Amino acid sequence: MAYFTEDYLNFFAELSENNHKDWFDENRKRYKSTVKDPFSNFVAAVIDKVAAMDPTIALTPKDAIFRINRDIRFSKDKTPYKTSNSAIISRGGRKDKSTPGLYFELNHERVRVYGGVYMCEKSLLYRIREEIAKDTTGFRKVLNDKGFKKVYGEIHGEKNKVIPKEFKEIGANEPLIYNKQFYYWTEMDAENILSDDLDEKIIECYRAATPVREFLLRAF
Repeated sequence: MAYFTEDYLNFFAELSENNHKDWFDENRKRYKSTVKDPFSNFVAAVIDKVAAMDPTIALTPKDAIFRINRDIRFSKDKTPYKTSNSAIISRGGRKDKSTPGLYFELNHERVRVYGGVYMCEKSLLYRIREEIAKDTTGFRKVLNDKGFKKVYGEIHGEKNKVIPKEFKEIGANEPLIYNKQFYYWTEMDAENILSDDLDEKIIECYRAATPVREFLLRAF
């Protein structure tokens, strides 16, 4: 079923041009009926599909959905609202930005789907590097998985210039061990938001990442 109407796209297009409280207050009822409630229903449907594959997922939409209000306390950009809806479906929901799961953003310009490890504490980073060092062949195998490469292409992330000495020899042949983030993403046209199978398209992206996600989860 289709969860969104054309006005979902129109709302974010207009918000991007009128990103201030007065405009948002004038359109608050529209936001609830056109954006907030449909997105919550959509996220509930995606949660159910992910949970059917991963029984560790036990979330409500509220656990997964990020607020549309931006945190502007430490930002030079003082526009108060995000110009997209976003949610993360992982074991800890939106409070968990390290466990590999499913993150997606919808707005008038695009659909983006992400996965992997974005925020990585020092101890977790070390364990991921240990897993890569123990099984570099297996790591490269999942990265070269046809489904993963077709949808995502490769792993992204910032790198450390210096890594613990025990990983340097591995780094000569596997440069991704220098990464301090291990995430991947793909993009679809915004018109997909109006389709009746957007939830399944996002789940297909989630499935495509399974080999890489399961490898990264070894470190958890």
